Amino acid sequence: MATLRNLKIKTATCKRILKELQSYEKEVDREAAKTADMKEKGADPYDLKQQENVLAESRMMIPDCHKRLEASLADLKGILAEIKESNQQGVEIEEADTIIADVEAFFQAADA
Repeated sequence: MATLRNLKIKTATCKRILKELQSYEKEVDREAAKTADMKEKGADPYDLKQQENVLAESRMMIPDCHKRLEASLADLKGILAEIKESNQQGVEIEEADTIIADVEAFFQAADA
């Protein structure tokens, strides 16, 4: 049976993974700019290679986070549906609805 505590945990998980995904996207932008700057300035080939590796690792994390966020969102929606069926009340339900809307908006923006 779904409880408000489980809902709160799933909501926090979704929120954390969304924040993590946004952080990785910012990191990729920052590292790409740094790599381009190093190429412009004619940096040492070894340093440039290391920087490209850092950029590649950051890019690899985005699809992983995206999959985890999709799974977490599905879990959250499932628990929220169970709780709504059992007519439980609480602020956790509103928080979950808000996070679901935020994540879905993020996915729509990413697809556009």
